[in-house]
Amino acid sequence: MDRRRLLIITGLLMAGSTAGMAIDVSRPHPTVLPIYLLAGLSAGVAGVNGPALVAVLISIVDREAVVAANALRQVLQQISTVLGPSIGGIIISHYHAPAAFWGNAISFFVAIGAVVTVGKHPPRGGATRFGVRSIVEGFGYLRGRPSIQGCFVADLNATILGMPIALFPALALHRFHGGPDTLGLLYSAPGIGALIASFFSGWTGRIRRPGRAVCIAIVIWGLAITGFGLTTTLVLALPLVAIAGGADVISAVFRSTIIQTEASDRLRGRISSIQQAVVTSGPRLGNAEAGFVAALSNVQFSVVSGGLGCVVGIAIIAKLMPGFVRYRLPTPVPADAVAAGEADPDSEDPEPVSGPRG
Repeated sequence: MDRRRLLIITGLLMAGSTAGMAIDVSRPHPTVLPIYLLAGLSAGVAGVNGPALVAVLISIVDREAVVAANALRQVLQQISTVLGPSIGGIIISHYHAPAAFWGNAISFFVAIGAVVTVGKHPPRGGATRFGVRSIVEGFGYLRGRPSIQGCFVADLNATILGMPIALFPALALHRFHGGPDTLGLLYSAPGIGALIASFFSGWTGRIRRPGRAVCIAIVIWGLAITGFGLTTTLVLALPLVAIAGGADVISAVFRSTIIQTEASDRLRGRISSIQQAVVTSGPRLGNAEAGFVAALSNVQFSVVSGGLGCVVGIAIIAKLMPGFVRYRLPTPVPADAVAAGEADPDSEDPEPVSGPRG
């Protein structure tokens, strides 16, 4: 399907879901069940919208600007993560809940208007009709591509072993002897670190070995989490958690760049879908792992062992997947060469830059 058309359809569905929630909370006696159902529907539709949006973004920027585009996308994502709930809270406090939902629904139409301006975006190189075959084709594309595989494995390593957010309430109460304000600071610190790192991520466009950069960022993440688990002072804990959040964003920039550069245009949406599944499931599994280890031992051991395990894990990944670590971004094709028809920067299956594919 043309990706612009897909974005318009999913945008309308998300707007409709939000409008349905607005109608429900506007009733004299609103019920919770429609909120759950419509929120779940909206989240499912967003799982289709997100990968298509990424595929369009990468197709409209020059190859040499992919890293910068991903860095900008992270900036916008971090801003929206902080700003969205804040604006919603302000609207609810000054007006009422339906106004927040209606405002959200209207915002989708603003986004749809922006999408319309980019023109049609059918997948280049043909496409497989949606079904089991197309899903299998997406996963099959990963075979023999260590650079993309390494991105997924590295992300799961960092988020499953080094994601102790579920333990923040226990740490706030028993380790730092605080209350809701302390817990709020702990929850906010990773986002603040991520936002700062995003704003100062311009240097990422000069890095030609993103696989190595991902490994370094994950090591920093793991060491920061380890230090966080060892400290008993909130003044030291907050900067360490913020550093971890910043390292996570930098890792995300480079992982997205590798995936989007290596994937052919017609499969870029499906590969981005797999990436979204990994990014969504990893932190949930990480919180479960942190809670399980803490139940068997204690909170401090869970945090420290997770951070150290994250560092050891990425070292093992680097050893077993050298193609991922040595991955080098392709040399950008000069614009005049593309205009002259001498090269196609978005060829269907470009030559690998990380060694043989299998």
